[in-house]
Amino acid sequence: MPNRLAHETSPYLLQHADNPVDWWPWSAEAFEEARRRDVPVLLSVGYSSCHWCHVMAHESFEDDTTAALVNEHFVAVKVDREERPDVDAVYMEAVQAATGQGGWPMTVFLTPDAAPFYFGTYFPPEPRHGMPSFPEVLEGVRGAWADRRDEVGEVAERIVKDLSGRSLAYSGEGVPGEEDLAQALLGLTREYDATRGGFGGAPKFPPSMALEFLLRHHARTGSEGALQMAADTGEAMARGGIYDQLGGGFARYAVDRAWVVPHFEKMLYDNALLCRVYAHLWKATGSDLARRVALETADFLVRELRTPEGGFASALDADSDDGTGKHVEGAFYVWTPEQLAAVLGEQDAALAAAHYGVTEDGTFEHGSSVLQLPPEAGPADADRIASIRARLLAAREERERPGRDDKVVAAWNGLAIAALAETGALFDRPDLVDRATEAADLLVRVHMDESARLTRTSKDGRAGTNAGVLEDYADVAEGFLALAAVTGEGAWLEFAGFLLDIVLDRFTAEGGALYDTAHDAEALIRRPQDPTDNATPSGWTAAAGALLSYAAHTGSEAHRAAAEGALGVVKALGPRAPRFIGWGLAVAEALLDGPREIAVVGAPDDEAFQALRRTALRATAPGAVLAAGAPGGEEFPLLKDRPLVGGSPAAYVCRHFTCDAPVTDPDELRRKL
Repeated sequence: MPNRLAHETSPYLLQHADNPVDWWPWSAEAFEEARRRDVPVLLSVGYSSCHWCHVMAHESFEDDTTAALVNEHFVAVKVDREERPDVDAVYMEAVQAATGQGGWPMTVFLTPDAAPFYFGTYFPPEPRHGMPSFPEVLEGVRGAWADRRDEVGEVAERIVKDLSGRSLAYSGEGVPGEEDLAQALLGLTREYDATRGGFGGAPKFPPSMALEFLLRHHARTGSEGALQMAADTGEAMARGGIYDQLGGGFARYAVDRAWVVPHFEKMLYDNALLCRVYAHLWKATGSDLARRVALETADFLVRELRTPEGGFASALDADSDDGTGKHVEGAFYVWTPEQLAAVLGEQDAALAAAHYGVTEDGTFEHGSSVLQLPPEAGPADADRIASIRARLLAAREERERPGRDDKVVAAWNGLAIAALAETGALFDRPDLVDRATEAADLLVRVHMDESARLTRTSKDGRAGTNAGVLEDYADVAEGFLALAAVTGEGAWLEFAGFLLDIVLDRFTAEGGALYDTAHDAEALIRRPQDPTDNATPSGWTAAAGALLSYAAHTGSEAHRAAAEGALGVVKALGPRAPRFIGWGLAVAEALLDGPREIAVVGAPDDEAFQALRRTALRATAPGAVLAAGAPGGEEFPLLKDRPLVGGSPAAYVCRHFTCDAPVTDPDELRRKL
């Protein structure tokens, strides 16, 4: 039978009219009833488009057992914060004062005189993430009210302390916390090369995953030291010989500490990871250099690694014919002063030599030099340099090209999809988003079977015979999640879910650990299992990141719990070896930040919708997920129950099981993110 909300006009209250909870609207009669029965008031405040309000309603307020507990021991009052902002404001201030944070759903226990004595937001149906279950909270408050009436305030304070202690105990069991990430930052600082950027000595590898951690740590904490290390390393690599100053893209590593002489091989995974890092560096700093390098690297991926089927080839060789029939490392990329003069003439060759650090003695072998942008070169005429660069690139195209490894690796294509999708969206390059989509289509068509099992590689559009390993499932899911956010096509979220379900079913071990191969893979003398980053994020930590993002999109408890379990290894290794578990540290930053769940609703062709969506895409909040589309759209769970605001497109931001009020102004959204 309907409760007392059946005749209310608020859509939010009407959504609860058929709950088994015997709700009252906010009224003097409700408090009079509490006084008559000598019970506390349970005040629940929310609004109709609050995601976690609906989750708690479904889990607890629609549950007969929980409702019986509420009805027997409390007078339950439901408030629409949009209808009664005064009630909301008074108790939200109390919640924030008591807990240091607020949000909706808001859950407050009151005396019959409306004095608050216990506070919270979302409570789950069972204990999770260090939070007590809602029935546990109800029983605790009921017992305190019945047996220690005079001490209710003191008891409530003790309960809060106890709960925070439980939360710490939970994090102590494995989830990395503030202190672990601070220690990891300190460890990176100790190994940082303050003169040349990067970490450690020669050979020096691009620290893509550690840079992602530094950028996310800065976004979450404001640490200027973290941002400085990321920005200075990004600039040093981009100005060095490890970066192809003519054609874009990065070589595998530098043989020296100053990034001058590379091992000239160019790998798909390095360039995918670095393309994304520089796009994120631009988000953090607005740096023109970061923007240029992100776009040039994306263009390199498409121009030189894209296959006819729409995927991305694995690598370009380091060696090529030097023009005498001999295969020589770097022959395609290096220049002598004489070669510059032959292409440019004496005057422009002199400018090019100064600008790109080409010397008579050479910086590489046999008097040749790797092009770089040495700091001492100083500013130059931009138009003249652009002309020089174009002529050198055209001349280089006449050289014998390095060989290309045309096999398509699922994991590395997943990384490329994420990079191209985000870079295209950030810099208004829809062609890059199209290339990402085509690569994703290839993975679905060729690499994925009818049960969503992945094949590791393909070539010429034909799948190989090797089963996908953990990093394939994780990185392809990561790419699909990025593509879903950028395109607004929920099918990519669904495909990511298929892959991550297989991770849960076939790659997990006890205690949150993950294996690199599936349970039913070929048995070797030892089943491989490595949580540390190498040239790419480990499958272990990449899976943690994709699981966390998918859980943020869908509210799936199983996926979030698996992500948290997997991050236990980051707590163990992060403070001791941060350079080798950078992606795990980056995922841990997302976990600490929420991650934030952003829903933007409106008509796709509405400029106001596009402005909110652009703002959301530029969010620096670690690991934030975005769903954008029509109100009530079926494409994404985050769009459910999220209407326009006053007829205008709106953005909704939730984190840690609570939601902020929707906003329609991009500047206000930017401040939230």
